Amino acid sequence: MSKPIIAVVGGTGSQGGGVVDALLARDRFSVRVLTRNVDSERARTLAGRGVELVQADLNDAPTLEPAFEGAHGAFLVTNFWDGATGLEEGRQAAAAVAAAKAGGVKHVVWSTLPDSKRLSKGELTVHHFTNKAQVDELVANAGFERHTFVEAPMYFQNLNTMMGPQPLGDGATGWAVPMDPAKRVIHAGDVSEVGKVVARAFENPDRVGNGQYLAVAPAVISWNDIVAALNAQGHDLSVVQVPAEVYDGFFPGAPELREMFQWFEGYTYFGPDADQKMALTREIHPEALTSFATWASVNMPADAAAH
Repeated sequence: MSKPIIAVVGGTGSQGGGVVDALLARDRFSVRVLTRNVDSERARTLAGRGVELVQADLNDAPTLEPAFEGAHGAFLVTNFWDGATGLEEGRQAAAAVAAAKAGGVKHVVWSTLPDSKRLSKGELTVHHFTNKAQVDELVANAGFERHTFVEAPMYFQNLNTMMGPQPLGDGATGWAVPMDPAKRVIHAGDVSEVGKVVARAFENPDRVGNGQYLAVAPAVISWNDIVAALNAQGHDLSVVQVPAEVYDGFFPGAPELREMFQWFEGYTYFGPDADQKMALTREIHPEALTSFATWASVNMPADAAAH
């Protein structure tokens, strides 16, 4: 008999790519990737690994239902940083949920984040958190046989890209942050490992397919921990706290990240129930997730930074 199909949104991206890798490695399901460009280099690489490619776009609803047709499960994710802000991100998610339901999908795993606006009683919105959280109810009420929520961490990879070290003045390099750098409130992890937990969710529908939340991170750390781990590997980096109003002027979009850091400090990245969500994740995925120090030794080597 052929293996059940899991349809993966964003399979050529960070989270979805990890889902594809994990599903292929565990070999319990066939994999179908929804992509806007089936001829991209990443898509062709996936095709070479036996992945079915279907052209579909979250902004083009009619392309979605055929892409989910016949799939047992679906991994759904939207990307705030890819221009999917505000109502647009909600529309994308709604279109994907509706199409998955119409296509006969039995188990949906939705990539979400805590509802920072609700949990902070309106003090902090953090749009790229709240936008996703507001879709949770839609997923829960769509009538799927099974549904699971997965929360990705702050990506280690961000420290090499959009949140990379910057000049701090007086010859120092590192991070200026609008929060206490000593507070262990950041749930950070390797984004590629989110897929390992998603794959286990599809394999354990009786345990986590009834609306449970899975939070994916190896530990909770501070900015000081990040700097200490890097400096122990030969870097010379620092972190300093700056006032919120100063941070807001650093770059376009800074207020969104400033609110995010304030959310961390007040509630932790995964929110007040972080320990419970992480414990359930360890239950279905008992293998250790990669620590920051281990990841950094490979992906942020000191000799590369020096050059």
